[in-house]
Amino acid sequence: MRVVVSGIPGVGKSTVLEMLKKKTDYEIINFGTLMYEMARDIGLVRSRDELRKLPIDTQINLQKKASAAIGRMENVVIDTHMTIKTPDGYMPGLPEWVLRELKCSAYFVIEADPQSILKRRSSDGTRSRDSEMLDDIIEHQAINRSFVASCSIYTGATVSLIKNEDGKAELAAQNIVRRLMKNA
Repeated sequence: MRVVVSGIPGVGKSTVLEMLKKKTDYEIINFGTLMYEMARDIGLVRSRDELRKLPIDTQINLQKKASAAIGRMENVVIDTHMTIKTPDGYMPGLPEWVLRELKCSAYFVIEADPQSILKRRSSDGTRSRDSEMLDDIIEHQAINRSFVASCSIYTGATVSLIKNEDGKAELAAQNIVRRLMKNA
């Protein structure tokens, strides 16, 4: 079984997934990291944050290669973004050609209070993020909901919205595990 766990940058997805890793035997594959490694190996980027600034057709080719590799795996949680905010607009993280390869049975979208996300982003010195306003975060979460609904319509997979409140990442991970066990 393959499932997707997504959320906008700063929502606490990595923290929730770290806790999820301890509670399940699913392998966690980061879609963006796989794309980054592929791009780095052919000299296209030096850092992961450069991926979203590559030409769209290059990003699409990387998505195709990464999804083909992941689509051959079993019992994986795919850590990815439902949408990627690029200089040209929002790019789907899971377009049709990716969905076709992944054949996921469930989508989980981690959400958090927009103020909390803004605070988390401003304190994260490990990433190079564009400055954003609260309205940008609200918009991005709303767009993610629209995109995940589209993925579900296309694939027939379930959608679960997972709330990641401050200091409660373990509860968010438990909610994912509970739903994974129902789908197993």
